[in-house]
Amino acid sequence: MASHTGQMPAPVGGFSPPQINSLEDTGLSPLWLQDLILKVLYFRGYLTGFKIAEEISLPLAGVTDQLLTILKQEKFIEVKSSQGGLGDGAYTYGITSAGILRAREAMERSQYAGPAPVPFEMYNEAIRHQKSGRLTVNSRSMRKILSQLVISESTFQRLGPALNSGSSIFMYGPPGNGKTSIARAFGNLVLSQNMYIPYALYLDGQVIKVYDAVSHTLSPDTDLSNDSGFAGGLRSNIRHDPRWVKIRRPFIVVGGELTLEGLDLVFDDTTKFYEAPFQVKANGGILLIDDFGRQQVRPRDLLNRWIVPLENRVDYLRLHTGRKVEVPFDVLIVFSTNLPPKDLVDEAFLRRLRHKIEIGDPSFDEYREIFKRVSKDRNIEYNDQGLAYLLQEWYIKRNRKLRASHPRDLCDQIIDIASYLAVPPVMSREMIDHAGKAYFVDI
Repeated sequence: MASHTGQMPAPVGGFSPPQINSLEDTGLSPLWLQDLILKVLYFRGYLTGFKIAEEISLPLAGVTDQLLTILKQEKFIEVKSSQGGLGDGAYTYGITSAGILRAREAMERSQYAGPAPVPFEMYNEAIRHQKSGRLTVNSRSMRKILSQLVISESTFQRLGPALNSGSSIFMYGPPGNGKTSIARAFGNLVLSQNMYIPYALYLDGQVIKVYDAVSHTLSPDTDLSNDSGFAGGLRSNIRHDPRWVKIRRPFIVVGGELTLEGLDLVFDDTTKFYEAPFQVKANGGILLIDDFGRQQVRPRDLLNRWIVPLENRVDYLRLHTGRKVEVPFDVLIVFSTNLPPKDLVDEAFLRRLRHKIEIGDPSFDEYREIFKRVSKDRNIEYNDQGLAYLLQEWYIKRNRKLRASHPRDLCDQIIDIASYLAVPPVMSREMIDHAGKAYFVDI
């Protein structure tokens, strides 16, 4: 998570986690942190001071060593052995019977035993600071971002302002024309930037887990391995708060599995701590709601949930105690749907979405360009005669719509058929007919 030099990292988006020199700097109660160490030892067994500091993501010197000293004095832990080094970090600690009792009492409140959380207010401030770190795009950079896609000029010119808005985009149109590919291209831009997020948040004695190895991509200069961690005492030299992890700005995709409950704090009755909802994990980046309208929840109800965040750029989350808390909503939210907008929402709802962009069927020229690119990528020799035959026989005569995904799928069919017949993949009439019969279904 930090370099071996111990130097203060360069600010990311106007924010750098502050240095921790004392227990007071954590913003957490020493008693709560003592319970955290006891739970870690309860679950993990014997650990060195260095390893304990690593597990709770706090410096050893001036912070974890003080907590260990108090726990030793109160006979909740004891020194089992020493690895030959000097100081608390080299000692191996074990939990005592009294410590086990206290750990069990703590686990009745919460079984969380990981990196120490960051106070909720500190997180909110960090998100606000990092909002200014977003890149904006112009026509030139947009062409680079979307260079792998063939998009009409009118659609292209609408995508850049939508991306720069950082607010909301509603992309609609027939399936297979690149809506998800466009959103993922946006995601690649976002993933080229870094930001800091905490492993977890602390609010009213509750823990909210934020960092998710599935949803978040570590920055290339982030190293979470033990060799660069607290082992050997290196973490004691870290000049910033190790409770924060440097990631690529998030790009999170949710589809038909999205529910209203998934947009609020998710409390686990067994572990007794929270998981942050999708939009909090996506803060500072993009949240793509794919296949909008195919969720189990009604589209109207889902859009109702977004009204306040989209208009005021703040969201409100509810603890299971009933308390509501405000959190920044710094998310570009992208709705992507194959369904007609009129079947999903009314005009009043659509007005709340900043940019509405139709991703329509490609023209014949655009289809040709896509086919040329795909055939080159698949090592299929392209020729205009073969494409003209395909368009006439399988589209015009059958009144079939062009789709941007068809060239890729048809080329894959040609490769499969050629492999079976042990012949080169070519755009012959015979091969195209084989591919068309295998791929198209009249519905």
